[in-house]
Amino acid sequence: MLVEKNTSLQDLNTFGIAASADVLVRLRSSQAVQDFAASSLLRSPQGALRPTLVLGGGSNLVLSGDVVHAIVLKMEIPGIALVGETPTQRIVQAGAGVRWHDLVAWTLAQGWGGLENLALIPGTVGAAPVQNIGAYGVELQDRFHSLDAVDLHTGQAFTLDAAQCAFGYRDSVFKHTAAQPGDFGLAGRAVITQVRLALPKAWRPELGYLELQRRVEASGNPAPDARQIFEWVCAIRRAKLPDPAVLGNAGSFFKNPAVTEDQCRDIIAREPKIVHYPMPDGSVKLAAGWLIDACGWKGKSLGRAGVYEQQALVLVNRGTRSSSVTGGEVMTLAAAIQTSVYERFGIRLEPEPVVV
Repeated sequence: MLVEKNTSLQDLNTFGIAASADVLVRLRSSQAVQDFAASSLLRSPQGALRPTLVLGGGSNLVLSGDVVHAIVLKMEIPGIALVGETPTQRIVQAGAGVRWHDLVAWTLAQGWGGLENLALIPGTVGAAPVQNIGAYGVELQDRFHSLDAVDLHTGQAFTLDAAQCAFGYRDSVFKHTAAQPGDFGLAGRAVITQVRLALPKAWRPELGYLELQRRVEASGNPAPDARQIFEWVCAIRRAKLPDPAVLGNAGSFFKNPAVTEDQCRDIIAREPKIVHYPMPDGSVKLAAGWLIDACGWKGKSLGRAGVYEQQALVLVNRGTRSSSVTGGEVMTLAAAIQTSVYERFGIRLEPEPVVV
């Protein structure tokens, strides 16, 4: 456990927002998390728990103020290993501090498919269950086995399976607080230390998304292997999403909204070209990027916050390192976009990043 005071967070959030942390604690093992939970750092002189902010890759985060007064927990737990097998699955474990894309690449290097559709998603392994990350027809919950975490209130380590994580669309138990006794909300309380994924031995490609179908048709290869899908996904993402090292951003800024079939038919009657995807539960998912583009926001800016020219779903930092975008500018732009989409389509867009 390494404690730092008055530490800049500009290089620790992919938006590049210039903010600092009163206290930042680097955690490099599960035991270090338990030690932190038992330390005086976590408690005020009156014994109350101080607020914490768990920071992985900083890729799903908007820092709205100049200073973060919560204790920032920088997760740096390393390690990837095969920890078990069943007749149908391989169980792979990774530390919370491992870069997600590094894990995907490692599994493919072993010859194991299953995570290729999730290539190049920014962030760390520990953050993946919180957001239930997903892309190109696959979500984390589809490959999830279990995770280990530490309860900051008690210092005890515990394990959760998929059902206990209560996964939803970009959602999990880690994004909700316990409103009353008996509720199982873990936001601000649990810190994920290890994640285990179940990779299918009987692998099959997931090619349902339009961009992947187009790659299949263009390649003339109707049966791509996992490595080929990985390369296609990387190429697609690089073509439409900016590299945070070059242009600060937090990836997709808004969730794709879901509507009923009747609502979708009504919108299609007015907007025949709207991009939409029928879902197994009977709802229809609309492409938030298309909605934003239709409102004329692509390439526009408010102050130093802008909408990426190649993908309207991504908000970017148009400032410089010495004059960076502020969290306030980002949220002002986001609110303006939400208003435009609601006024035209009657749909409320919900941001994906955590706003602190």
